[in-house]
Amino acid sequence: MKTYSMDAIRNIAVMGHGKCGKTTLTEAMLFNAKMTDRMGKVADGNTVTDYDGEEIKRQFSISTALATVEWKDMKYNMIDTPGFFDFVGDVKEGIRAADSALIVLSGRSGVSVGTENVFRYAKQRGVPIMFFVNKIDDDRADYQKTLEEMKEKFGKSVTPFVYPIREGDEFKGFVDIVDMTARRYEGQDRVDIPVPDGMAEIVAPLREMIMEAVAETDEALMVKYFNGEEFTFDEIKQAIRKGVKDGVIYPVYCGSGQDNIGVRSLMDGMGKYLPAPSEIEEIARVADTGEPVELVQSETETTAAVVFKTIADPYVGKMSLFRVYSGEVKGDSTLYNPNKDVNEKIGKVFNLCGKKQLDAKSIKAGDIGAVAKLESTKTGDTLCEKGKNIILTGIEFPQPVLSMAIKPQTKGDEEKIISGINKLMEEDPTFTITNNTETKQTLINGQGEQHIDVIISKLKSKYGVGAVLEDPIVPYRETIKGKATVEGKHKKQSGGHGQYGHVKIEFEPGVSEDMIFEEKVFGGSVPKNYFPAVEKGLRDSCRKGVLAGYPVVNLKATLLDGSYHPVDSSEMAFKTAAAIAYKEGLKQANPVLLEPIGYLKVYIPENIMGDIIGDINKRRGQIMGMGESDKEGLNMVEAEVPMSEMFRYATDLRSMSQGRGMFSFEFTRYEQAPSNVAEKVIQSSKNKE
Repeated sequence: MKTYSMDAIRNIAVMGHGKCGKTTLTEAMLFNAKMTDRMGKVADGNTVTDYDGEEIKRQFSISTALATVEWKDMKYNMIDTPGFFDFVGDVKEGIRAADSALIVLSGRSGVSVGTENVFRYAKQRGVPIMFFVNKIDDDRADYQKTLEEMKEKFGKSVTPFVYPIREGDEFKGFVDIVDMTARRYEGQDRVDIPVPDGMAEIVAPLREMIMEAVAETDEALMVKYFNGEEFTFDEIKQAIRKGVKDGVIYPVYCGSGQDNIGVRSLMDGMGKYLPAPSEIEEIARVADTGEPVELVQSETETTAAVVFKTIADPYVGKMSLFRVYSGEVKGDSTLYNPNKDVNEKIGKVFNLCGKKQLDAKSIKAGDIGAVAKLESTKTGDTLCEKGKNIILTGIEFPQPVLSMAIKPQTKGDEEKIISGINKLMEEDPTFTITNNTETKQTLINGQGEQHIDVIISKLKSKYGVGAVLEDPIVPYRETIKGKATVEGKHKKQSGGHGQYGHVKIEFEPGVSEDMIFEEKVFGGSVPKNYFPAVEKGLRDSCRKGVLAGYPVVNLKATLLDGSYHPVDSSEMAFKTAAAIAYKEGLKQANPVLLEPIGYLKVYIPENIMGDIIGDINKRRGQIMGMGESDKEGLNMVEAEVPMSEMFRYATDLRSMSQGRGMFSFEFTRYEQAPSNVAEKVIQSSKNKE
């Protein structure tokens, strides 16, 4: 592959709601650029960017993938991102490496929640945006209605650059509103035709909209516009480029990725109107002080690149995809990672097109490349020359929202599971694994059920280890509400050295979670040297309560009296006597079950607040407050909810809000469980015995 200057490169994240046709559109671009001999199909599992086994099996994108498209002396790095909510981490990776976003939406379904989400991500990243209304050949597609929805959701910057030509219900081509020419399709052949009769009146106000946007980009053009003078095509082009870069124009194209209609015009538009890497401001920070500093994007500067994605391959090893912002990343060189304070040996570097590796001597500023087997560098890390002393902005990944317990299908595969998961975590930073020592469960924490299911499938297909999922065990607690004084006696004197321990202990509620032990023994009925054994016996017993076997908290135990045998008493005997007193004492002191309570913050559209509050009430939640939030366009509901009611909340909220809702949930305290809940938990515990 030839080397391109920064001005001839476009780094474009292809984004949108699931099933809107992003991957198919990318396939059409590759075919048009003669990078492939035929267009692959998602249904056939032979597309360039959906090459992973899980993607082929499920027929949708799971990971961000790179497609290199050479088009009219330009290079487009098309970053194809997933559309489903569970894989938002890969979307964040893709937009990090991009200088602009191509948001794809269906002309049939219009603006979906996924469209809104990726638009928000692009705005947060501050990149220019272009839209492509796909599937316009569907007889249920409504371009005008989709445009109106887009304007309502995304503002007046939404600017149609083309308008479809229909004959009856059939899509036949489109009018290019910028240069007022029409293109008609006969199969794959495209011919220029005059603007059809009756369409000039439709597109005239749309072209006027473009001219107004052009005028607003420059004072001289504004004067010219008010004087009624025509803009030259070069003036229009340059003004549109500026407007797109400044975020005041969002060009809208339309067509069909599947039938490869309108795609070449889109590709031309990307080259004409989307910014080159050198036009985009990139802010880094000084490694030592954290002070922000603008990075000069130039091939002549010293090297600085950011790793935006890691691919874990059991055969090739770890592969790191990086975007170069200044200088160049050369093969067989050494770069410095300021995030980890280590030097990294750079082996062979290459361009990527799907899984195909294209050899390169170096990857220059503005371009995207890959390198295998970096030892310490992870996703979001900077690679630069020693002494450059900057760190590029990393990637802010969402926190996991769903936890499931994971265990091996085959006993003895625990280490295999942990090894495989650690490798997958390098590839996907949006899930974590934790070990709950209390419940003795290993928990996998991800973005949703589909996300965790994919991880389990990858464990099997990539690392040959089967795993099963279970609901996490709720970490209940037990305590007492009353007071009881009981005796515990351990006596064994049947030949040989006997055992004797006798204690009288008062049990009552304590003021701290940890057990409080006191002694009020008079007259030496229990020698002082046995006090630690009594306390140890009680503390060991507190690990299991008398109701359902959960740890006991807020307990005070006072040793009052007892007796001993000068020969047969021992620490073990008194420890056992204390355990006997514990079991009987707690039964008499009104034991109760405590359940964990968490603090929930839900961010949702105002129109579904009633549904969300009703659902929280069904989960035995208590509303603590509601109102506007700092999340754009969303309201917040705060509540305290039992943790046992929250396991599937991520899935349920997504369903109730059509994916628009977000939430956070943190443990706060324990409180007594209602009797009906306690009865179920106690019965469940007995059934397991």
